Amino acid sequence: MSKLRFRVVETAFKKKAVEVPIPAKRPSEYYGMYVFNKEKMFKYLPSKVYNTLVDAIDNGAPLDRSIANDVANGMKKWAIEMGVTHYTHWFAPLTEGTAEKHDAFIEHDGKGGVMEEFSGKLLVQQEPDASSFPSGGIRNTFEARGYSAWDPSSPAFIVDDTLCIPTVFIAYTGEALDYKAPLLKALRAVDKAATDVCHYFNPEVKKVVAYLGWEQEYFLVDEGLYAARPDLLLTGRTLMGHDSAKNQQLEDHYFGAIPTRVASFMKELEIEALKLGIPVKTRHNEVAPNQFELAPIFEECNLANDHNLLIMSLMRKISRRHGFRVLLHEKPFKGINGSGKHNNWSLGTDNGLMLMAPGKTPEENLRFVTFVVNTLMAVYHHNGLLKASISSATNAHRLGANEAPPAIISSFLGKQLSAVLDHIENSTKDELINLKGKQGMKLDIPQIPELLIDNTDRNRTSPFAFTGNRFEFRAVGSEANCASAMIALNAALADQLTKFKLKVDALIEKGEPKVSAILEVIREYIKECQPIHFDGNGYSEEWKAEAARRGLDCETSVPVIFDNYLKPETIAMFEATGVLSAKELEARNEVKWDMYTKKIQIEARVLGDLAMNHIVPVATQYQTDLIDNVYKMQSLFPKEKAAQLSAKNLELIEEIANRTAFIKEHVDAMVEARKVANKIESEREKAIAYHDNIAPALEEIRYHIDKLELIVDNQMWTLPKYRELLFVR
Repeated sequence: MSKLRFRVVETAFKKKAVEVPIPAKRPSEYYGMYVFNKEKMFKYLPSKVYNTLVDAIDNGAPLDRSIANDVANGMKKWAIEMGVTHYTHWFAPLTEGTAEKHDAFIEHDGKGGVMEEFSGKLLVQQEPDASSFPSGGIRNTFEARGYSAWDPSSPAFIVDDTLCIPTVFIAYTGEALDYKAPLLKALRAVDKAATDVCHYFNPEVKKVVAYLGWEQEYFLVDEGLYAARPDLLLTGRTLMGHDSAKNQQLEDHYFGAIPTRVASFMKELEIEALKLGIPVKTRHNEVAPNQFELAPIFEECNLANDHNLLIMSLMRKISRRHGFRVLLHEKPFKGINGSGKHNNWSLGTDNGLMLMAPGKTPEENLRFVTFVVNTLMAVYHHNGLLKASISSATNAHRLGANEAPPAIISSFLGKQLSAVLDHIENSTKDELINLKGKQGMKLDIPQIPELLIDNTDRNRTSPFAFTGNRFEFRAVGSEANCASAMIALNAALADQLTKFKLKVDALIEKGEPKVSAILEVIREYIKECQPIHFDGNGYSEEWKAEAARRGLDCETSVPVIFDNYLKPETIAMFEATGVLSAKELEARNEVKWDMYTKKIQIEARVLGDLAMNHIVPVATQYQTDLIDNVYKMQSLFPKEKAAQLSAKNLELIEEIANRTAFIKEHVDAMVEARKVANKIESEREKAIAYHDNIAPALEEIRYHIDKLELIVDNQMWTLPKYRELLFVR
């Protein structure tokens, strides 16, 4: 176990002692120490049980429930040796967070005492209260039964004194009430469909795995300043605040030297993450002040998603030990960059083939083109769904701004790949496909070695960009559960690959050679999905007009964007792949609309309270001081001189009066608009009313509050300003 030492951490208001772990010399010596991984399984499980469990994990073999007791006993023995006293089923309900209920390893021993007990029954299945989580009407308040069920493909882990067992969460009637269950189904669907297509090129392929590498962006603010901002505390973002004179305009924060306090936080976060088997690799300053990024090595998609949920929980806990609060909201500060969570996604086979990477032979490149073009087809036909999968009340602040991907889904391919697809499309014969790998670039600097240049550039304005051996889904929000985007993407591709194989097989049955059949369908697809291919500036107004002309989804209202989940073609796709039923999709949309409404409702309440209880009283008090000053001027100076000296104050008095009157009037109007919206029974129509009538009022009121911030005496202003919040001290 790691030793601990104390470090004194400076915050804005106090010094505090922080326990900083001193790890072993190399991460490899403590990596996964809190994870029941294969190494622990081999040690604590009987060999037959170990082999059965590993087969289920690696190959998706059905898991025999009869081995559950042996697995539970092995887990318990390991956990107790690690000082664990409790266990929990750890799952991801439709709240966007995680859930857990802790139970102790104790049962009566029949002799007046207790003994440590953990059975296979407790490992495999638990019964959380389904009525207390969002269900979209699948469960009523009086229908409480729901089940959490063990996911053996994501290993159990220890947090503090608790053994955490990753699980799915389903209703008593069988519908999924979480993100993991449909994600596992989507991954299974893409595995089967992609494996079938791989057999055209490599008959020995037995399994295709979807990989995910997330890039987690976040802000850190001083804990004392955070506590003094009710809007940050209650909504995760600042509902008011004028730009700091210095923010990100000098571009000096990006990749800059990491501040000492932040580096200390990052170090502890990385150590604790590595102990939990999260392979964190990259850390750096991001573009905005106080904004940072963390990224791991790619992992299998389901495990990577669990690790992202776990890392966000770790960030919240560890940041407080260093006098910080972590902000995962997509847009916590107006006027500077917000935070995303780029999802780098790819496919690989059980025998080491990377399906999104160009090959060395024409056959390998045909396989590569096949999977790239089918991915483009899936994105084209379901671009509205993919946008819905990353849309939320919080991510809406980021999408469409000139610092994040636009609210229109398109795909960047780069010059070389675009040229290859154009050549295939216009070719009338079955030519060999040659793709160049990394090319050398020599600089006229003798001591600098030759640089290897990738086969594609990067386009930061593209929401779904090909980056050499993977696609980067850049539009996912910072605090989002990656599973939402991964469910839509993998399910859509599974459906598309299935359709592709049916077409190719039909041509082969008619006597067409295999390669010719594949290329014929690929040519057809390249032409069909051209509207989704865009390598230009996704921020431009010209692109918005062009995207609409191409028939892409250009909707910007989040509640309306959610309609994409209920389109006939979406329901057909999810049902064909076995990922989600129509009933589950309808229920999830009810939850999404309800969640949107509640988040805007909370923001409106917080802004109204702050405006009337903080801003207006302070501004009025300052106005009173100015009025008093004017009267004193009149008593001290001649009338004309007093008028001249008081002119500026009179202007300020009038401006404050106008702005406070506007704030009062519009806060009252916003309250009335909420009352009207709250009476709407339809969750969809209610969410639309909040989007159309209440969300715009937040910005209108904020505009006048931010102007008052520049006028009112700084010593009287009750809330920390951006210049204090955005710079670590």
